[in-house]
Amino acid sequence: MERIEVATKSRQGFYDITAEVRTAIARSGVQEGICFLFCPHTTAGLTFNENWDPNVRHDLGVGLDAISPQRTAYRHAEMNSPAHIKSSLMGASQFLLVEKGRPVLGSWQGVYLAEFDGPRRRTVWVKVVAG
Repeated sequence: MERIEVATKSRQGFYDITAEVRTAIARSGVQEGICFLFCPHTTAGLTFNENWDPNVRHDLGVGLDAISPQRTAYRHAEMNSPAHIKSSLMGASQFLLVEKGRPVLGSWQGVYLAEFDGPRRRTVWVKVVAG
């Protein structure tokens, strides 16, 4: 199992970890199988999305802010309830198919760590299984 570390730089943002995931898959030696990704944080998540136009990442943040805006009615005392909600919507885990030792992704797809309560140091666990 491998670990990807990401030092996020802002309160909210999407960090492209596609290259790190590719490296972890290559190091595993698995040619055909599944790559499991897990983010052990309650205010961050994982997603696949477009990696060509950076405006898509901006728009994702705007859309999630509309769904879960910062407001004072939340009961959680740390004032990061929107981050917990966004993390739950995004999800803490994803998986990728592995073919010929590479992740199977669409032409414009990338793998992203989604930060909702930064800046922080985040971890993504990667497990590649043959099959």
